[in-house]
Amino acid sequence: MKFREFTTKKSTTILAGKSAENNEQLAKQIKPNEEVFHTAAIGSPFVNIKGKAKLGDIKQAAIICARYSKEWRDHKKDILVHRFKGKDIYKNKTMKPGTFGVKKFKVIKVKKKDILKLEKSFIATKSTQSLGRKK
Repeated sequence: MKFREFTTKKSTTILAGKSAENNEQLAKQIKPNEEVFHTAAIGSPFVNIKGKAKLGDIKQAAIICARYSKEWRDHKKDILVHRFKGKDIYKNKTMKPGTFGVKKFKVIKVKKKDILKLEKSFIATKSTQSLGRKK
């Protein structure tokens, strides 16, 4: 199953899951020091910055995570996103597909205006998969 794929203006690749099963696949390919994002509330994609994050990548990844969450779909408000490293993700046998535990994380508050700005850029580029240039 293919992930949502974005390329930032700095040519960084950001991947986002599309479903619980897709989040499982995404989590398996995350390297220990790569940045990962998920909303504080349930119902969002795992979002992964491939390689080393460049200036602005973390904010863009957090906005993507918030934008594709159920919380945004249902409430359209500011959203809390957890940021963590791949090495901080764990899974045990009792957890449902797409569900993971996280040992430590930082919280990013994604503002509604930033999500709306991202959506506007999607319309401008006529692609929901590009943040600057297409791959």
